[in-house]
Amino acid sequence: LPRSAWHLRPSAPQAMNTPQPNLPPDWPHQDCSRLLRVSPHLWHVQEMGTGPLVLLVHGAGGSCHSWRGLMPLLAQSYRVIALDLPGQGFSRMGARGRAGLAQMSADIAKLCVHQGWQPTALIGHSAGAAIALDLAQRLAPSPRAIIGINAALDPFQGLAGWLFPLTAKMLTLAPFVPAVFARLTNTDARVANLIAATGSTLDPQGLALYRHLVAKPSHVDATLAMMAQWRLPPLLETLPSLHQPVLLITAENDRAVSPQTSARAVARMAHAQHVALTRYGHLVQEEDPAAVMAALAPWLTAQLIPAPNRG
Repeated sequence: LPRSAWHLRPSAPQAMNTPQPNLPPDWPHQDCSRLLRVSPHLWHVQEMGTGPLVLLVHGAGGSCHSWRGLMPLLAQSYRVIALDLPGQGFSRMGARGRAGLAQMSADIAKLCVHQGWQPTALIGHSAGAAIALDLAQRLAPSPRAIIGINAALDPFQGLAGWLFPLTAKMLTLAPFVPAVFARLTNTDARVANLIAATGSTLDPQGLALYRHLVAKPSHVDATLAMMAQWRLPPLLETLPSLHQPVLLITAENDRAVSPQTSARAVARMAHAQHVALTRYGHLVQEEDPAAVMAALAPWLTAQLIPAPNRG
């Protein structure tokens, strides 16, 4: 969509039956899960808590499970909704050509309008942080705060560097590749190696959840499509004019996205801050959700306090 058409109007609810999510027995927060059919996708979302709405966006190759520790902490003060990106996790992609940054952001905005969601804050991890920054410019009313965790905001490093989108583009031409990749990586040792390459250390439950994901050819296919269609420069051009306050949190041992990526992004924005954690890797919100909560909670509270009336 052109930026002139970013502010969307609510659409009429769709009258059709929506199936229930088919989740593995050990999937976190199953009682909070539901599926929403909003064209062109079938969205898996989880929701908990009451209060101002905070929307969570995971990174490439993840799912809403990556928020399993942080969601209950946020839900003590906020209504929290996490979604699976199209085709990833347990969402079903309805249009494969809409896996890029701008397309997914536009489709999430449409989902928000359809459901009547008006997020006061957006929190994104890795590539999800880029989606959150783009989404904030599409929603009306605009969110009052944006938080990025190990944000992938560098076109040469970040997502583009460690996921090799040109390779992904070639791989997506072969329809059997996702199934082959799923079989090759679907072992405990290989999943552990993939996670270790990000600089993070997860417990056995965390590793098992990622093994569920990499064993799903549809998840692998959607992640490859996202990599192939990812275009970051148009978003980066908008950062100097972004009016919302932004907090970027980084982890010192992140091997996927350099903390300097966030430092450079903060320098380009008028209302941005950078908080550097001295431990952890790319999946810091899974390694120590309490540390992430401690880093973001005072800042988020301050941003959501209503401004005093001026007579």
